Amino acid sequence: MNADNKHVPVIAVDGPSGSGKGTISQILATKLGYHLLDSGALYRLTALSVIEQSINPEDKKAVAEAALNLDVVFEPQPDGEQKVLLDGEDVGVKLRLDETSAMASKIAAIPELREALLTRQRQFRQEPGLVADGRDMGTVVFTDADFKIFLTASPEIRAERRYKQLIEKGVDANISHLLKSIIDRDERDRTRTVAPLVPAEGAFVIDSSQLSIDEVVQQILDFMGFSE
Repeated sequence: MNADNKHVPVIAVDGPSGSGKGTISQILATKLGYHLLDSGALYRLTALSVIEQSINPEDKKAVAEAALNLDVVFEPQPDGEQKVLLDGEDVGVKLRLDETSAMASKIAAIPELREALLTRQRQFRQEPGLVADGRDMGTVVFTDADFKIFLTASPEIRAERRYKQLIEKGVDANISHLLKSIIDRDERDRTRTVAPLVPAEGAFVIDSSQLSIDEVVQQILDFMGFSE
């Protein structure tokens, strides 16, 4: 890690797909005036590149090369979200497709890919601070994070959230298929040998199944000792 930015505070927010960590991380970054890293977007962008270039996901070197050669731009939007451009194209909807998520989960276990993206992720650590959203932010990428949060929710709730998200974006979705995909992905993410999805040591674990976004944000701010 670059010694010049080790003093920059980091809030690591990890959790499975649909746990709300993306939305929560964006709100935290806005409230605190911190930078935001959507690490999952980097993996989904690589997955999308693999799909669109017809790269064999078993070809570890080719997948890592695709990650290193991503032409990506994150454009902050007035509503607090980010527009994600890949080769100049807005790929926000494509990144949320089930096919892209499944490919991202499949290639995420490739050590060469994780190494290719590790330095890139750590470069987001800049003043005045960083909220890092992902699956291994607190366990691998920012092991010295000031605060480590692990968000979770039941598979059924997460499937409902993803279904509503896709429908709102005009994407056809099947909730039964989404639920199966989430359960299968959870199993892959938990059991992979490289950076398995687990709470970091000392992480504040929140089950958001029955909580509103505001309630989750407030719990995290309370945990960190920040007042509104």
